[in-house]
Amino acid sequence: MAREDGPTFILSLFFFLSVLSSVCDCHPHSLDRAVSNHTKRKVPDIATEVAGYVDVAKKIIDLAVFGAAQNRSYTRLADFTDTIGNRVSGSQNLDLAIKYMYTAMTQDGLDVHLEPVKIPHWVRGKESAEMIAPRAKSLALLGLGSSVGTPPEGIEAEVLVVKSFEELKQRAKEAIGRIVVFNQPFVSYGETVAYRAFGATEAAKVGAVATLIRSITPFSINSPHTGWQDYQDGVKRIPTACITVEDAELMWRMAQRGQRIVVRLTMGAKTLPDADSFNTVAEIKGWQHPDQVVILSGHLDSWDVGQGAMDDGGGAMISWEALSLIKDLGLRPRRTLRTVLWTAEEQGGVGAQQYYNLHKVNLSNIDMVMESDSGTFTPVALQFAGSDAAKKVMEEVVKLLAPINTTKLEAHGEGTDISPWMQAGVPGEIQCFSTCW
Repeated sequence: MAREDGPTFILSLFFFLSVLSSVCDCHPHSLDRAVSNHTKRKVPDIATEVAGYVDVAKKIIDLAVFGAAQNRSYTRLADFTDTIGNRVSGSQNLDLAIKYMYTAMTQDGLDVHLEPVKIPHWVRGKESAEMIAPRAKSLALLGLGSSVGTPPEGIEAEVLVVKSFEELKQRAKEAIGRIVVFNQPFVSYGETVAYRAFGATEAAKVGAVATLIRSITPFSINSPHTGWQDYQDGVKRIPTACITVEDAELMWRMAQRGQRIVVRLTMGAKTLPDADSFNTVAEIKGWQHPDQVVILSGHLDSWDVGQGAMDDGGGAMISWEALSLIKDLGLRPRRTLRTVLWTAEEQGGVGAQQYYNLHKVNLSNIDMVMESDSGTFTPVALQFAGSDAAKKVMEEVVKLLAPINTTKLEAHGEGTDISPWMQAGVPGEIQCFSTCW
């Protein structure tokens, strides 16, 4: 896909939402809030006003997609990822990334500051897996975040292959002393990720010594995926890693034939003391309601085995680009537009939770929260969660996105980093892209 067909469309969409959100009173606590003329505004009146922004919408879209800002977010993303590389929680690279973005957004003329956060510091170490029987084969794997390591000599054990947690429970006696391989089918990321998150704990409960989990993806070219996993207090912590779809299927077929499978697993993973980090915050103050805030966001951290361009460099760049475009067009938002680039999202939204804890006292002043962390390239829908009144406003907003063919509004928008606000009643929105699962 040509780059102008991807990130530029995304940023125009994301930015346009930020502008319209700064115009409208969407928060359930603020729909009845008086505005400058001290009269209460009704939803139909707000919808009519939104519809009147068609010319502004066209200017935004033209600048982002066809004008001087065309490809700017892509160029920024390439410069950022080429310069920094991966940005795993607790690493020097993540520190460099935060400094990079602080400097870049300050030079862009934005009001930027950092807010400190303590974050997990997990280190992968050397890792390998080999099938010993029924034949010799190297197994591609990636250890999962927070996993413990194996003893230095590794773990060599027979394998039990299962396709579900239910099957594991049914075959619990067979799991004792074995490496459990989960070959769960991929349904959706949201549903299937439970095996990555809780597979080690569930296997440890029935006496397994380690787990190898089929990567949480519908596609594979012998490519394992990584991600965070969670241990449960009071349950023994066992090593856990993801293997490829192909190898999970291979061991399933062998098991179905009744063949004895033996694997040797070695992992040097360890968890170090929490590290110091920061959420990076940039904003443009609102001229009419500066204390009322619309939050745009993406996360700066990534995993250590890629460059973090899609997850979530792209989301971070368009969150910055939104403010750049406002400045370029000379637009003045009524409410403050605040971009937050989270730290340690991959470890369970650590930075975002800290931000919520610090700022929830101002809950009634947060009008809307947005997150871009569901893919990249062409947006196909907006997923929104809010009151019925707020939804009616958003139905008017998406009509103005017709030039970029994104007029579909879906329910149940949610994201790791904005979920604390949404659970507290703040309207939230994420974008669904052509790459959404």
